[in-house]
Amino acid sequence: MNLIEAFRHQAISCTALGSPFMGQLLNVLANNWPVDSALAQKFARFEGDIGPAGHSLPLRTAGGLHALVLTKQDAGLARVYPPHTATDTDTDLREAVLTALETHSEFLLDWTDSPPQTNEVRRSAALIAGARVAVTHFDLPLHLSELGASGGLNLMWDLYGLDLTQEQFGPDSPALTLKPDWTGAMPPAATPKIATRAGVDLNPLDPQRADHLLRLSAYLWPDHPERLSLTRAAASVMDAQIDAGDAIDWLSGRLSGAPQGHLHLIQHSVAWQYFPSAVQARGTALIETAGAQATPDRPLGWLSMESDGDTKGGKGALITLRLWPGDITLNLGRADFHGRWIDWQYKDA
Repeated sequence: MNLIEAFRHQAISCTALGSPFMGQLLNVLANNWPVDSALAQKFARFEGDIGPAGHSLPLRTAGGLHALVLTKQDAGLARVYPPHTATDTDTDLREAVLTALETHSEFLLDWTDSPPQTNEVRRSAALIAGARVAVTHFDLPLHLSELGASGGLNLMWDLYGLDLTQEQFGPDSPALTLKPDWTGAMPPAATPKIATRAGVDLNPLDPQRADHLLRLSAYLWPDHPERLSLTRAAASVMDAQIDAGDAIDWLSGRLSGAPQGHLHLIQHSVAWQYFPSAVQARGTALIETAGAQATPDRPLGWLSMESDGDTKGGKGALITLRLWPGDITLNLGRADFHGRWIDWQYKDA
């Protein structure tokens, strides 16, 4: 896949995930990419997959442009970004984008050194429901560990409300409220209690830092203002420890240090799929070995929301929960990659 194809492929994906503006922006970049620019020369040196499953160069570019808008560095670009609408959308957007690529070349060269990082808070809806299933099997406080935690916003799901119209879950005064389109039975009534929580990421972000919050915000799509509001609300209450390092090396230490009288719940959402296959195999073996040693007063759970091959996004991610002792595998349902909807398939026994 060359860069122009990568822009077009990402445009299709973003449109399918409910962002017509991102689809339009990425097609503008595909049709008008300045091949002689410093950014183009930098991108030409990348090897391997440059698309969404690899270096993700289209989203790096789009994130940098959005950062210019959020930091008010480019008024011309801001005039054609949501919530504004350009008079002649294609022409005005093209001219503003090409001007920004040239004017802010140094900023964009620096911004695109790092891969995209998002922390989609709406995925917490699936984690909240999955954790409720886990504690119906083992009614113990949670020792919570997140792999690929980014800024740790999805480690704080016990502070979020979940409004499913028929029922509401969560604290009386939630930091934010998630309202996915929900089909299926309601989640269990059992309320998880998180005793300890921590996460790991190769490049963790601290949402309390303005520059890190900007990075998390810039990779949210400009025509999704509700995602930005949720992210800022979650950032205001994030106080979990996020360590920098290899996820599986870190997990090995967490597993050995899990306390008695707690359910150690490992969680990850749209992160495992980006681990190299060898890392996935090592992680699976590590978790299964720990599971074989689990006891009723020191059980282990593995809650995941990950792609199972759906490349177009229509079927979303599979929500799975494994529990030990007993090595129980539960298919809980499917969720939109951004948490817009959940098709819940689990029913209480």
